Amino acid sequence: MKKREVQASVKDERLVKKRRDQMIKGAVNLFIEKGFHRTTTREIAKASGFSIGTLYEYIGTKEDVLYLVCDSIYDKVREHLQKVLDTNKGTIAGLKQGITDYFKVVDGMQDEVLVMYQEVKSLSKDALPYVLKKEIEMVAMFEHVIELCIKNGELHLPEEKVKMIAHNIFVQGQMWAFRRWSLQKMFTIDDYIQLQTDLLFQAIQPKIKQE
Repeated sequence: MKKREVQASVKDERLVKKRRDQMIKGAVNLFIEKGFHRTTTREIAKASGFSIGTLYEYIGTKEDVLYLVCDSIYDKVREHLQKVLDTNKGTIAGLKQGITDYFKVVDGMQDEVLVMYQEVKSLSKDALPYVLKKEIEMVAMFEHVIELCIKNGELHLPEEKVKMIAHNIFVQGQMWAFRRWSLQKMFTIDDYIQLQTDLLFQAIQPKIKQE
């Protein structure tokens, strides 16, 4: 599935990236405060630090801004996940560390993850499949680690549970952001990670190796 291209009248790629990064940062705050549909392009331009005319040199519609926001957020989460998730060892310890690191990534990107969770449904029909494919690719990274644990005899799980567990891990990480109004009054991020990891492994019952 090809990346959706957002047209810009400016040809300097470095300037396009700089302006769009400013746009993304400004839009995230507005989307959290007002939601995508209630936010105007004029407000996005002001929050980005330039005029409405300048804004339209880098995008065509307000929907383009939402696409750039969601695409950027998924890219950042995936880049962090690729750095911290050990996809080679296939051990329970490695899986637990991967869960911890992913949850910490979400903790550091709470605003962005919240926007992604709330507003991705507003993407256009041509943009939504591409963006959601990125999420499936990240879920697949956890699937791979779980499958390696099975191959190494660390876990015994049928295929359908592998997929469900991988999705659960991904959503539980996001939940720290979109349920923060409640969860963060009760738990620290470390408490949350420990509790969610304990619940997960109680459900999948890792094989205890014999001495």
